[in-house]
Amino acid sequence: MGFLLASLSSAVRGRVEKQLSPECREFLYMGTPPKGLEHQPVRYICQFYNKKPRYVTLYNIEQHIPIYSAYTFKRSEGEKCVDVPWMYEPQLSTSFDTDEMQPFPRGYMHMNFEDAQAILDDYTNAIHYERGTLNPDEHQNELDDKASTYTLTNVVPMVPDFNDRIWNKQEHIIRKRLNNYCRGTAYIVTGITTSGKMIRRENMNRIAVPTYLWSAYCCVDYDHNIPFTERYKFPSFAHYGLNDDENNEIVEIPVQKLKEFLKKTTFVNQNFQIFVGDCIPPSSSN
Repeated sequence: MGFLLASLSSAVRGRVEKQLSPECREFLYMGTPPKGLEHQPVRYICQFYNKKPRYVTLYNIEQHIPIYSAYTFKRSEGEKCVDVPWMYEPQLSTSFDTDEMQPFPRGYMHMNFEDAQAILDDYTNAIHYERGTLNPDEHQNELDDKASTYTLTNVVPMVPDFNDRIWNKQEHIIRKRLNNYCRGTAYIVTGITTSGKMIRRENMNRIAVPTYLWSAYCCVDYDHNIPFTERYKFPSFAHYGLNDDENNEIVEIPVQKLKEFLKKTTFVNQNFQIFVGDCIPPSSSN
């Protein structure tokens, strides 16, 4: 890992955009981001690492958490990346001289960039929560892709038991399923809902705490000899879970059902969609 860490400070950058550039749309099914979430105070972050785009995040600059991260799944054995420093997004600061995402410097001044994003101190005394990544390194293969997930713009507060025992297990299940049966590109969108609960620091509301985490994948090029028990989970499927210490299950449902669930449990526009056409390829209707 030494060669990786040595290059982190200069290799990672995130591009903050109001409209996604073509090179960052490659992580989205049919080049189209989810619709119906733009009413919030948000920014698109095209997460770059080593001069390459790695994934896309829609970030809420008031609640200081990502609404979702969208990425392409990479086949892997699921190894974890270790000893990568947490990073922040300079372009979300009040003043910046770089578009490269940076590790938090020692003795950094909060006021330089805490207005629009989370900082490490926000999590220091939040003993009931830990940092959970929406785009997990387990779903990436190359070290560059894994390292790029360790930014607080890809992180939400998660109850440790739910994160470690429930959500991570589901990430593992999805990794094995897509490893085994997805032949082409698998597009994944993982997001959250909130209901007003906040982590506070120095008497200020700092980070929204997710009520639910949800995720959906789309893989139109899949193995049609899938066992019957898995067949109905392609070309797309979804799941969600309640972010608390009493939840013991993940609910797996079709993407259309997840849309209905999210419309009931969070504020989204009526045109809300995760994937174009719910990831039903046009040829499937023939």
